[in-house]
Amino acid sequence: MKAFSLLMSEKDFHSITTAEIARTAEVTEGLIYKYFKDKKDLLYQVLNEHFFEFQAKIENRIANEKTCIEQLEVIIFSSLESYTANRIFSKILLLEVRNSLDFFESCAYEMVRKYTTTILSIIEKGIETGELKPETDPHILRKVILGAIEHACLGEIIFGREFDIDETSTGIANIVFNGAKA
Repeated sequence: MKAFSLLMSEKDFHSITTAEIARTAEVTEGLIYKYFKDKKDLLYQVLNEHFFEFQAKIENRIANEKTCIEQLEVIIFSSLESYTANRIFSKILLLEVRNSLDFFESCAYEMVRKYTTTILSIIEKGIETGELKPETDPHILRKVILGAIEHACLGEIIFGREFDIDETSTGIANIVFNGAKA
């Protein structure tokens, strides 16, 4: 998994061969197939490990916040921070794996579902406690937050541009939670 991650920092996913991965890891190619179905399965395992660490970080950070808005702001910031710090994985996630039906049956996708369920739970609690409007559709608000996060950093990740996480995170949170109406 480390060898594959290293190669992904240097090359495009489709141009990496299992032979290269084996050579980089100093193992036989057959050993890879002992643990992974194919190269995509290996990718999903690498992504799963990344998502697991990210989810732990999110849970740690939101545990320190008192309100649902503060927790959601932490999730927005942490998500942008993760996309920016892990541009290779982000590019693969945003452009590659979502086009593959296999991804939606992988352990990596289960971690993505845990992340989105965390967001939904926070929103539902915010509605329940009166911090968010009672007519708020929690599923739509979750989609708005996730869509804003991904769209805000997509071009920067694809083209390797600099990205101000604080400014973007604050901007998203401000529009989502305070609105744009004058």
